Amino acid sequence: MTCTPTSPDDTHHPVAGRTGPDSCHRPHSPPGGGRTPRLRLDAADLSASVSVFLIALPLSLGIALATGAPLQAGLVAAAVGGIVAGRLGGSPLQVSGPAAGLTVVTAELIQHYGWRATCAITVAAGFCQLGLSALRVARSALAVSPAIVHGMLAGIGVTIALAQLHIVLGGTPDSSPVANVLALPGQLMAARPTALLISGLTVAVLLAWPRIPGRTGRILRTVPAALAAVVTAAGVSVVAGLDIERVDLPSWSAHALPALPDGPVLGLVAAVVTITLVTSVQSLLSAVAVDKLVAARGGSTVPPRSDLDRELSGQGAANIVSGALGGLPVAGVAVRSTANVSAGAVSRNSTILHGLWVVIAALLLVPAMDLIPLPALAALVAVVGVQMVSLTHLRNIRRNREVLVYAATVSSVVLTGVLEGVLIGIGVAVLVALHRLTRTRITVEEAPGGHRVRVRGQLTFLAVPRLSRALGQVPPGGSCDVELDSSFMDHAAYEALRDWRTAHTAQGGAVQFTGRAGLRTSEPGSEPHGCCRPWTPWRNHRCEDRSHGPAIHPLASGLSSFQRDTAPLVRDELARLAEEGQRPSHLFLTCADSRLVTSMITASGPGDLFTVRNVGNLVPRPGEERGDESVAAAIEYAVDVLEVDSITVCGHSGCGAMQALLDGAADDDSTPLRRWLRHGRPSLARMRSRRHPWARIAGRLPADAVEQLCLTNVVQQLEHLRTHEAVARRLADGSLRLHGMYFHVGEAQAYLLTGTDDHRMDEVFTRVAPGPSSLEEVRA
Repeated sequence: MTCTPTSPDDTHHPVAGRTGPDSCHRPHSPPGGGRTPRLRLDAADLSASVSVFLIALPLSLGIALATGAPLQAGLVAAAVGGIVAGRLGGSPLQVSGPAAGLTVVTAELIQHYGWRATCAITVAAGFCQLGLSALRVARSALAVSPAIVHGMLAGIGVTIALAQLHIVLGGTPDSSPVANVLALPGQLMAARPTALLISGLTVAVLLAWPRIPGRTGRILRTVPAALAAVVTAAGVSVVAGLDIERVDLPSWSAHALPALPDGPVLGLVAAVVTITLVTSVQSLLSAVAVDKLVAARGGSTVPPRSDLDRELSGQGAANIVSGALGGLPVAGVAVRSTANVSAGAVSRNSTILHGLWVVIAALLLVPAMDLIPLPALAALVAVVGVQMVSLTHLRNIRRNREVLVYAATVSSVVLTGVLEGVLIGIGVAVLVALHRLTRTRITVEEAPGGHRVRVRGQLTFLAVPRLSRALGQVPPGGSCDVELDSSFMDHAAYEALRDWRTAHTAQGGAVQFTGRAGLRTSEPGSEPHGCCRPWTPWRNHRCEDRSHGPAIHPLASGLSSFQRDTAPLVRDELARLAEEGQRPSHLFLTCADSRLVTSMITASGPGDLFTVRNVGNLVPRPGEERGDESVAAAIEYAVDVLEVDSITVCGHSGCGAMQALLDGAADDDSTPLRRWLRHGRPSLARMRSRRHPWARIAGRLPADAVEQLCLTNVVQQLEHLRTHEAVARRLADGSLRLHGMYFHVGEAQAYLLTGTDDHRMDEVFTRVAPGPSSLEEVRA
């Protein structure tokens, strides 16, 4: 988000002596004394709706073509998905419509039951979704393994690509993927040059459009690649006068409406269940991914998180309406949802408006759509199908050792169908999970001073016999270190370990448990009191075990926990650092406040940061240290000796040093603390000066004068850093970078200062997003 500092004439500046903290402007407060207008259309929603509409129009026609449904059915589904699901759904920024993930399912239904019966099946599936929503089972869908979901989508993508490839070559696809593969050599020999030319042109524009460089590329990319590809193909075919099949939208008066299906009851039930499951799972996973994208985007206007049960009911209502009006099944669509979030949409109005634009286009732009070549739409959908097989997903699945589940789901979906493929994938996932539960490695080896028993894998009742045999190899009365590197241990294994330890210690032996699961089986006397768990000593927690006197000292307890649980995990890394010496890449200068745990908020480990802490995160100017040159010495050592790449000055909310400065604690030098705080007086002067812009945080003014001074102090200390000779020299040759950071303790939220690399201080702090995420996790 780009923020502009306010002018010095802003009457809401929260500086002591000008206005009180209560007069601060609250950016989320509605105008008119707290009353919000009933209808509010944000400009961002309007522009986002146009962007989504331009993507939805060609994709909806292409998906309808791929299923064998009337082309108007895609437009009906897009309009209903935008208006009905957008208004009633629980994910404000998710865009629903005909999805590529439903292409294979819908095509099979049309092949077996006909188009009008498929519409009735869609209506029935919508009612099933309403029932599932009433039972509040939406989150249960998220329990499905991602390998199964991605495998399902990849299998559907392969099937789509194989079918559309025949249309790209100027032929007609078969209903079976296997038949399409077998017929492909003959289709290649009989390919129509005009169809191949238009299809190739569509694919070329589709892939090259996002990669056009320079200013021209930035301007052209305001038009979606899908629309540009289809328009280019249509324009070339019309100008060249090519004889090629084109879109043929019949009159809406002849539009087919649903009819009762005729067929075996079990087959119809399976069809309804398939549509229900595929649309529900895809929509719910897409809604979760939209939440991640919105959180990563940040900004001052953040819509509420998705209500998954409401989203399920909204999708059900959309499918009822779409089926009743002769439209395709509706689900949350990844491509359009990504575009909606990226375009800056802030409410569900963008989704609803995009559906309205589709209605207008369907009524007024029929002559223009009739110019679109069918091979261009086929090429567009084929590319979408290929993109559903994501290499990123494959890498993640391989990392999590779920390749077998993924491969089984993909192959089953291609060979048998979507519902059968998903059921087979679930079965394989269950078998893999059971196999992992039984795959526990237990080894016994002699160690200096005794024996060591190592346990790797899940420790369940199935492994208890092998565990007992291994423990039986430890000589009575000897010392034994039991290393439990398992993320799960059930009650049977726990009791077996405790009973063996009791018997072994009764014979004079010594037992020590280490590893991730070692805490549960540690000696009762070595554990903190029942109410003291890890981290509680660092929450100012005070506890006494009234049956055994005062509790163990928090630091001693923490050290004991470190030696037992953490030291075995970091010993090798620390040994390497001890041998090689420290080589940090970063100097981190922050406050001595006990609430700032630098390793936690920066996710850093041993050897990563060279940390300097003092009261108020102050950097005295050279020559003003007044006998305390510890900060200057640390800066010189970090920059010249350790040769760090960057320096960060980190302030924080509720800083006592900044409050003391506002209270006038630096006006005399009667105590060491007051003398030290005098180094913060330039920050106080900067905040009160009209020559500097006021700091802003994530698009808003600071909450009060203390927060204003905390932010201004970070900027001022960065300027002090530039006056140090070693820092100035490294900045001049471009080998050092400075960063400003602000940590809001109460929100557990970090903010970064913009505009420090080019000696420009914008005093704008932007929110740090919680990590990259993309709707590509549920490509559709």
